[in-house]
Amino acid sequence: MVSWTIAGSLTVVPAAEHPELLADPVAKALAALHDPELVGVTAIDPDLADTAAFCETYGSPLDASANCVVVAGKRAGEERFAACLVLATTRADVNGVVRKRLDVRKASFAPMDTAVELTGMAYGGITPLGLPADWPILVDAAVAAAPELVIGSGIRAGKILIPGSVLASLPNAEVVEGLGR
Repeated sequence: MVSWTIAGSLTVVPAAEHPELLADPVAKALAALHDPELVGVTAIDPDLADTAAFCETYGSPLDASANCVVVAGKRAGEERFAACLVLATTRADVNGVVRKRLDVRKASFAPMDTAVELTGMAYGGITPLGLPADWPILVDAAVAAAPELVIGSGIRAGKILIPGSVLASLPNAEVVEGLGR
């Protein structure tokens, strides 16, 4: 089992052994990973799932948290989606880097109900594991380089602890310099 230095006051258990702390698509994606033993999960108060409240309450460093946002744009009537994973201390460059990658005129955060419906995950818990197979997952270079991170588990009552290298190796993942600003 991995020793997590960013866990603060949390008890981390192997994610593969605790699917009840994961949304269904996340549990399925975890089972398909080459190295699921590198992924931990912890139970949290769902009212504290938002990054700032989570870090303050549980003593996990803000710079070791990564947020996953769903971005949408249209081109020739076709709606295109991508997931962006950036450190919690940065914001995704939606109208620069992401817009160009999606090849759309304008990109914006997907509406909450759309993001929830398309991912099968809870808002505030959306994570890059288990996203629709045709979506690009844009991973900021700082996220990919992080030795350990806290991310959502697909539900608000859990958090995943994972190395950035595992996120960078997900299917459809692209490491992007300058995604987080």
